[in-house]
Amino acid sequence: MVQSVGNYNLDELQQHILICHGSSCKKNRAEEITAAIRDEVKTQKTSSILVTRTECLKRCSDACNAVIYPAGVWYKEMTPGAGRKLVKKLGKGKLMKKHISYHVGKYKEATP
Repeated sequence: MVQSVGNYNLDELQQHILICHGSSCKKNRAEEITAAIRDEVKTQKTSSILVTRTECLKRCSDACNAVIYPAGVWYKEMTPGAGRKLVKKLGKGKLMKKHISYHVGKYKEATP
């Protein structure tokens, strides 16, 4: 019999941060970024943000990537500091415009 480690309480969830852990993003500090974001979520004492590491998000030239749902905002060139700032901005209902590479329905894809 398999036991569940736990279930995340979805009642308060408002934002889901998906952090790429593909090879390019791993080389660009994905593990540190994930740890910084999770730490900031704990510091902010919020249960409205869930953080999940993913396989490759197929945006290797933008590494390290993070995606926010349900807003559909894609962030590029993330750093641990940018990750912490992102959590603070989300807590205020704002976007971190400097790192946006794409926003579903709002912006055209950023060009190099």
